[in-house]
Amino acid sequence: MKKIPIISIVDDDKSGRIALSSLVRSMGYAPFLFSCAEDFLASAERSDTECLISDVQMPGMSGLDLQSELLLGGQNIPTIFITAHPEESIRRRANAAGAVCFLSKPVDGQVIIDCIERIFTRD
Repeated sequence: MKKIPIISIVDDDKSGRIALSSLVRSMGYAPFLFSCAEDFLASAERSDTECLISDVQMPGMSGLDLQSELLLGGQNIPTIFITAHPEESIRRRANAAGAVCFLSKPVDGQVIIDCIERIFTRD
């Protein structure tokens, strides 16, 4: 039996988490939801996550800080960032650290699907 890939969603906006969860589930992946970066870092799913979708600006640890923490720990999870405040300096920082996509809210569902497919179809 093939293991269903885990996509972890980290966003302080509950409605955003739920919407992304529905989209991810409809694609056949297993979504795990976290309201903050700290909860994701403390979770058992952290080590099994194959794709991370994270808001950039959240109370406490930001999405970029989460990405840095994971990289410092040797965990390079393909990451999709979503933000309501698309600043070019933040986009450059995220991309320099290996972000797969950096998207502005509101995000078209097809754009997220394309980003996820890019992650799971690359060699």
